[in-house]
Amino acid sequence: DFARKLSNSDNSWGLTQADVANQLFVTRQTISSWEQGKSYPDLNMLVRLSEVYQVSLDSLLKGDE
Repeated sequence: DFARKLSNSDNSWGLTQADVANQLFVTRQTISSWEQGKSYPDLNMLVRLSEVYQVSLDSLLKGDE
């Protein structure tokens, strides 16, 4: 699911939650909440996440390559 992919993306890129939060101008707690599936980013933030992790939206959301 999305939360697991997001958490795995942190690890594969060597980024911490704080690193991602700083790039997106959100709190580390926001990133943690997304990774735990407690909340989800809006469409604009999804686009920004795909840019941070350098993956397509399909890959980020569905795992499509």
